[in-house]
This record gives sequence, C-alpha cells and structure tokens, in this order.
Amino acid sequence: MRVRSSDGVHLKVHDLGGDGPPLLFAHATGFHGRVWEPLASHLPQFSKWSLDMRAHGDSTVPADRPLEWEGFADDVLAVIDALGLESPYGVGHSKGGAAMLLAEQRRPGTFRALYLYEPVVMPPEYAIGRNPDNPLSQGARRRRDTFDSVEAAMENYASKLPFSTLHTDALRAYVDHGFAPTDDGLITLKCRPENEAEVYAHGTAHQAFLELGSVRCPVTIALGIEETVPAVFGRAIADNLADAIVESIPTLAHFGPLEDPGLVAGSIVAAFA
Repeated sequence: MRVRSSDGVHLKVHDLGGDGPPLLFAHATGFHGRVWEPLASHLPQFSKWSLDMRAHGDSTVPADRPLEWEGFADDVLAVIDALGLESPYGVGHSKGGAAMLLAEQRRPGTFRALYLYEPVVMPPEYAIGRNPDNPLSQGARRRRDTFDSVEAAMENYASKLPFSTLHTDALRAYVDHGFAPTDDGLITLKCRPENEAEVYAHGTAHQAFLELGSVRCPVTIALGIEETVPAVFGRAIADNLADAIVESIPTLAHFGPLEDPGLVAGSIVAAFA
C-alpha cells in the first residue's frame, strides 16, 4: 500500500505478515523496507509492517525539502497513523533507529517499546550540522548504481565489504527490491547515490540526543562491535534515556540485523518479552 507523508512524499508500506501485537520496522540509509523480510520471518507472533522511507525503495523524494532526518520521523508517524497502529513495537536500524527516537520525542507515547540497533544519534559535540564532505557521503557519491542484471549485482555485492557480510537472504532482498529496470535493459539503484549522500550529510544535523530524556517507553540499544561508529555512542544514548538497557552482540557489525537475522530476531523477542 501507499501512504502520504509530509512534503508531498508518497511512501511504500509492506505488510510482513504475522498475527499479534503490531510491530513496525525502519531501515538504515540506502536500504528499503523489504530487507527486513528474513528477520521478520522469525517473528510470527507479531503483526509486522515496514516502510520505504523517503528517497528509498519505492517511496518518493520530497520536492522542496532537504533530506533531513526529521523528515524520516514524519514518515514513521505517517505510517502509524495510516495503518491505525495502536502502541506498536518499533525496531529500527541505524538511521531507522534515529527516526523512531525522533518520532517518539515528537509524539510521546507513540511506541510501546523500541529495539534500536546502533541508532545514529550523535552527542552534541558531534552533531555539528550538515556535513556533505563526510566519508560516507563521499563513498555514496562514488557508488556504482547500474548493473547488467540482478545476478550481476548479487555477484558484485557478495564479493565486497560491507555487503559481503550480509546473510544471503537479506542480500537477495536488498538487490531484488532495491533496483529498477532501465529503458536500455539494465538495472539501476532506486535509492540514488546523490540522495544517499545527502542523507548521510544530514546525519550530524539532527539533535535527537538532546531530547533523549523525553522518551519514556522502554528502549533496547543493541550494539555490535562497540569500538566503531555509531556503536561507540550507544552506551551514552542508553545512559540518557529514562528506561533503557544495552544489548551487546559483539559477533556482529553495523549491518547486524542483515548479517544474522535469526540471532537479532531472538534478541528482539527477549527484549520485548
């Protein structure tokens, strides 16, 4: 289904099945809502939904607003309202985790509980405003965006870090639903490299860290290898939340939910129990 968000954005929303209390997934930068399918298959006890956030997957790009992260919070709230979800659980990865915190800060009581895998929420000394020259933005602009076929893209990603760390099913979901056919018979990324670069540029512009105290629902901050960014900020995030615990999963890196969907699904079940 499609849902209207702010700034004229039309969002694609995916029903991931299940039967039970509602759970909404929010993806990381550059991905889309269907990468959650392998993990969601381990959670039949929830009614599960995911969204393609603005400029990602099959959702549209705002015409007159930059890709600032407050817009992703708009998207999360728009989906919850359109689906009529009452006190859903929320699972967010990276930017998706930050978007859920921003949404909860704007509308306290939206979520029953949150499970956030390495949310990108910078302490004030790092949240210095839009930075288009950061390494992630530079890398996104150089990203190869066109392949001869889906299988060629799969082969390319499976051979190179960091995508080579993804579970085969998660990588397949990313490629199968993250590319669109071109007029000349090729496939090209739906999340355009220039848009991905702008999303990264705004990652240090939002001020969610300063409002962490307003989040009253239980929050699990899940961390992979803690010496890396953004995991290095995870314990400070938890310390500034009213009701939070840290879940350490040191065998995984920043793409953890896509690296070992079954392991992270088990962690989610334990957190929400």
